[in-house]
Amino acid sequence: MGNICIIPARGGSKRIPRKNIKEFLGKPIIAYSIKAAIDSGLFDEVMVSTDDAEIADIAKKFGANVPFLRSTNNSDDNATIIDVLNEVINNYLKQSIKFENLCCIFPCAPFVTADKLTLAFEQLIKSKFDSIFPVVRYSYPIQRALSLRAGKVKMVQDKYLNKMTQEFEVFYHDTGQFYFCNTNKVISQSKLMTQNSKGIEVFELEVQDIDNEGDWKLAELKYKLMNR
Repeated sequence: MGNICIIPARGGSKRIPRKNIKEFLGKPIIAYSIKAAIDSGLFDEVMVSTDDAEIADIAKKFGANVPFLRSTNNSDDNATIIDVLNEVINNYLKQSIKFENLCCIFPCAPFVTADKLTLAFEQLIKSKFDSIFPVVRYSYPIQRALSLRAGKVKMVQDKYLNKMTQEFEVFYHDTGQFYFCNTNKVISQSKLMTQNSKGIEVFELEVQDIDNEGDWKLAELKYKLMNR
């Protein structure tokens, strides 16, 4: 078969309890990831990998499949995302179902859209990358990073102290939204980002880490600004 979308959503979130199904502007936040995947029309299967019955019920309500619950081994804090994806792919293989490409969309990623998924998939196929994912540039040059120890400030790299901002190379970081991958290549290397991965740049307004309640409110504000 062609493409599978896997949305990993365990029940044991620590910093924000029940984070993956917490209401985000009127509906569970995981619903945004499910909708983007379904609306893209790219996937033969849109499934949620979870260990939690309530999350499974909500996922099904919004159109995703939950053909099996995640194992206990892959539901604790030590399980990696690759462990989870491996488990899903292997469970489908046991049913003689194989997917050429997989897209891992994270459950707290309301800024993912069908258009972004389509762009990533087109570039994955056309350019033969192992994986493609959205990135955003750091808003301030990381070369001018400071350390703070016992209240004392120090440049991490003194050689950049007197350089002009415009002289610095621009650096980026992962947005934590989704990875579109060639299944065999990422599973065999146990990496979502390989030596042959590509980043698609997005704007800072489209990105928000959600680790606490303040982040949550900021994400809602950004979403409103993007969609008004």
